[in-house]
Amino acid sequence: MKETGKQLKCPNCGGPLEFDPVSQKMKCSYCDTLVDVKESEGTDEEKAAVFQGAEKTTRENAENTGEDTTGEMRVITCKNCGAELVTDEFTTASFCTYCGSPSIVESRVTGEKMPDFVIPFQIDKKKALEEYRKWTKKGLLTPNVFRSEAVMEKITGIYVPFWLYDYNADLHAEGECVRTRFTSDSQNDYTHRDYFYVCRDIEARFEKVPADASEKMEDSMMDKLEPFDYEKLKPFKMDYLSGYLSERYNMAAAALEERVGGRVEEYMEEILAGEVSGYSEKHLKKNVQDQVAKEYYALLPVWLLNYRYRGKVYSFAMNGQSGKIVADLPVSAIKTAGVFLVSFVVMYLITMIIGGLIL
Repeated sequence: MKETGKQLKCPNCGGPLEFDPVSQKMKCSYCDTLVDVKESEGTDEEKAAVFQGAEKTTRENAENTGEDTTGEMRVITCKNCGAELVTDEFTTASFCTYCGSPSIVESRVTGEKMPDFVIPFQIDKKKALEEYRKWTKKGLLTPNVFRSEAVMEKITGIYVPFWLYDYNADLHAEGECVRTRFTSDSQNDYTHRDYFYVCRDIEARFEKVPADASEKMEDSMMDKLEPFDYEKLKPFKMDYLSGYLSERYNMAAAALEERVGGRVEEYMEEILAGEVSGYSEKHLKKNVQDQVAKEYYALLPVWLLNYRYRGKVYSFAMNGQSGKIVADLPVSAIKTAGVFLVSFVVMYLITMIIGGLIL
């Protein structure tokens, strides 16, 4: 199946526009012209076709259509040079391999597939690479290849699809709790145990509890990249995708509710723990009821670099809003051996010197 990639053009020279995290505007790759996001959306007719178009169907209906679940590859035609780019069916923004121009697949981010919100990148590639270099220097035994230009150029800004849930939760807990006191007199120490029947009913609402909706992304890594500042959520516009990779969700909102519900229950447990923190022993029976009030489809910014070293893939991920890093560093066998050898030689010399002084 062929689709045509949309490209945003500079009003000054006609070059491709990309979203610039530093200025928070669209920036021309050729003449550095800056254009407000709202000014780069095109004509009223184009906006109506892209952002409003046909009436948006409910996600429940959209997720039951079976569309885009075959795993087939799609072809995007670059509007700049005409090259054909092969992507999977979930890619929503990419780059042309031949001319480097950004392309956005409109059909995958409109109608029921259109995200509700996006957090634009706050950190640009220059800053991301700077922080990556600092991170690699923290590992004294890190292989030098991880600092090479060939590896660093692989770092990519990607908008990861997330579901954000509003949850209503109720917790009922009751049972026996013990409060322990210690006193003493001139002769003895005393322990007093006071028993209480405790009952707590807690109601809470949690807003925008996140869960990544991409099968490609490791859940634990995405969880560790939190928090994102959801006060900075913006209504979705395709302009923000220009210059970055982007995916459409391939995990339905309903499929992640159990996982998110588990997090909500943990939050409720934390609230309860604060309520009964004054007791030394707690024997409570608890019941938590939670329900999704609303869900939102959002794209969140992540800088990502994956590199295979000695048969294992190592990942570097950075929150594209806050700069928080989640990553693991490999250890160079050669550097490890060198450190061991130097340590051995130093210890040997110290032993010889001490032995000579004794004699």
